[in-house]
Amino acid sequence: MKFNLSARFLYLTLVSGALTGLIGCGNSDSKLPILGERDWVKKTVDGKEVVDTIYNTIPAFAFISQNGDTITEKAVEGKIYVTDFFFTTCPTICPVMKRQMTKVYNAYKGNPELLILSHSIDPEHDTPQVLNKYAQDLGVNGDQWLFLTGQKEKIYEIGQKSYMATAKEDKSAEGGYIHSGAFILVDKDRHVRGMYDGTTEEGTEKLISDIQKLLSEYKN
Repeated sequence: MKFNLSARFLYLTLVSGALTGLIGCGNSDSKLPILGERDWVKKTVDGKEVVDTIYNTIPAFAFISQNGDTITEKAVEGKIYVTDFFFTTCPTICPVMKRQMTKVYNAYKGNPELLILSHSIDPEHDTPQVLNKYAQDLGVNGDQWLFLTGQKEKIYEIGQKSYMATAKEDKSAEGGYIHSGAFILVDKDRHVRGMYDGTTEEGTEKLISDIQKLLSEYKN
């Protein structure tokens, strides 16, 4: 399998890091940026015309977890979450990503405000039963870290259009699929707030730190 970080992901990662770094120089409590496409609309407030920003929002979804439950956007209401894309038979970066994501899981295990959603891009093989064993092998139980399967077209669509992460079938690739190594941080309004290299210690530690920063936003 080829490790494919799309130009779009690389651009957003660099922009995210630059913005966070620039803002952080002035105030360590500054908010994380909102990533992704956005639109501007004009509206009238108190008789004055103002411009409002409409940010990219993760749309409604419905997938099946390793526990056999249907997981929709309602599962993340009132929570922030981390998401990624993988497949259980991945011969290259997935094992590294899951070791790194386990660190995130352990850092916030039991925190009711955080959820992890890992989407399989090989749903034909990765049934709920397969995902359940995969989760158990990682030492994951309960429903804080959910491994999701479903219609592959829907998984690819939400990955590439909404989470801005490469996720698709490619028969020429080793393992038959290509996907980015990104961990994606999403806030309680379903806005993408950060993208991190899930294959490195540095990326994972930055994510763990930014989760705390994002949680603190909702306490202020």
